Amino acid sequence: MVLQSSEVPAGLSPCLGSGPIDVYITTLANADANLASRVATQWEQLRVAGATSGAISLFTSTPAACNAELAATSSAKSITAFIAEFADAGQADRAWSAGVFGFVPPAPGELPAGVTSGTGTGLGLSSWTYDRPPVHLASWHKSVFVALVVVSNLDAATFKAATAAVDARLN
Repeated sequence: MVLQSSEVPAGLSPCLGSGPIDVYITTLANADANLASRVATQWEQLRVAGATSGAISLFTSTPAACNAELAATSSAKSITAFIAEFADAGQADRAWSAGVFGFVPPAPGELPAGVTSGTGTGLGLSSWTYDRPPVHLASWHKSVFVALVVVSNLDAATFKAATAAVDARLN
């Protein structure tokens, strides 16, 4: 369900740990125990909210970027996609509304610079995007799924292609 190598630009390599979220957290712990602990806590919050499974794929231009915090700006090019599956759509919507890995939807009527929410994102009513280069981010809920795509130091077309590829799998 997450991004595949064929869906990312040339020059980006898959990170060790891409796959089930638990494998990613274990791999991350070998490089940065503090960050792995925060990610594990955030994943546990999703599990408590009803997530039954989660997967992540990370592709970067440098191996060091594989162990960076999501949306942390550096000169490295990267694409990350995360998907969690829930037992029902209500759980997924509530979890998405509470935030995914610390990325919380804007409050109703509040749209900071670079943020689009709802149907204007092209990802449905329960969605929001952040578009302030070098970072592009999308978070959305569709059916029993919650998705997050984070792109750094790549163009808007790459970001849109990545979100479209992930969104097409959420049925």
